[in-house]
Amino acid sequence: QEQLVESGGGLVQAGDSLKISCAASGFTFTSATMAWFRQAPGKEREFVAFIRSYGGTTAYADSVKGRFTISRDNAKNTVYLQMNSLQIEDTAVYYCAADPPPRSILSQLRYMSAYSVWGQGTQVTVSV
Repeated sequence: QEQLVESGGGLVQAGDSLKISCAASGFTFTSATMAWFRQAPGKEREFVAFIRSYGGTTAYADSVKGRFTISRDNAKNTVYLQMNSLQIEDTAVYYCAADPPPRSILSQLRYMSAYSVWGQGTQVTVSV
């Protein structure tokens, strides 16, 4: 079945870097749009970044632009999120999401409804 498994979360200090991963299985990864969302305590889940198939178009939330980088390794069926200059406000559970096969248009890709497969999440905690 379609599955996403996140890993790499943890506790870091403000200003540190962290790279989280999401391993996909059960669908054609190379053609799927992949994304990261996050949910902080008491807040709604929000868009972080997406990357289209074959490492094409990427987009970021304004709050992470210039600090986070989304990438994918199609040979490993894995998508990554490199997070630099982490801030306390980045503390959240980070979720990986997939749109396989890609059905959503570009303007929809910042919304949860564009994605049909979700991981269980990985906790990222940024301390002072």
